[in-house]
Amino acid sequence: MKILIIGATGMAGSEIVQAASNRGHKVIALARSEDRLKELRKMNPGIKLLVKDVFQLSKEELSSVDVIVNAFSVRPEKAYLHVDLAAKLISFFRETETPRLVFILGAGSLHTGTDHHLLVKDMEKDPKNKSFIAVPQNQLKEFNFLKEVDNVNWVGISPAASFHAGKAKSVLKGKEDLLFNENGKSETSSGTMAQAVLDEIEKPVHRQVRFTVADGIN
Repeated sequence: MKILIIGATGMAGSEIVQAASNRGHKVIALARSEDRLKELRKMNPGIKLLVKDVFQLSKEELSSVDVIVNAFSVRPEKAYLHVDLAAKLISFFRETETPRLVFILGAGSLHTGTDHHLLVKDMEKDPKNKSFIAVPQNQLKEFNFLKEVDNVNWVGISPAASFHAGKAKSVLKGKEDLLFNENGKSETSSGTMAQAVLDEIEKPVHRQVRFTVADGIN
């Protein structure tokens, strides 16, 4: 398949680029930094580079692919752009089946605790999170927007509480609740996320819903 990856040089995006390339897909890596894209291509020689601000992309440029993976990341002071980008992509592809839109969402919109509250509520209580809390807050808004979309072929994927760079492990999957592995850890490596994304692209199981993935213990 032909897969466009937005935010291709980021932690999640670069792993998804590598996983897609390794599985034989035609990959278009999109980012604003030409230097970082060239570094990415050194590790993935077959990929095509697209140096552009995602908000400058036209519908025509995006319509030529089978799948768009939105691994967009942004500084906390611009966190509202998560919502803006989702709205842009959805508006382009109303009442269509292709391309399929895959959104890498946050963990803040997952439920946790005996009262089934949102994880972002716990994050908001910790003063140490003040500098970046706008990101999970706006990713929650992004997810709430997507939940109302029923005429676009989209899927969302959330990581566990800790989302970090690392190699793929066994993949745990869930729906709306924060996942913990057998050791009581709630974490997702970028490698695990990438494998889950490619598995879903190649053999779709979810449609117009969000699911969550976490690292197993091996």
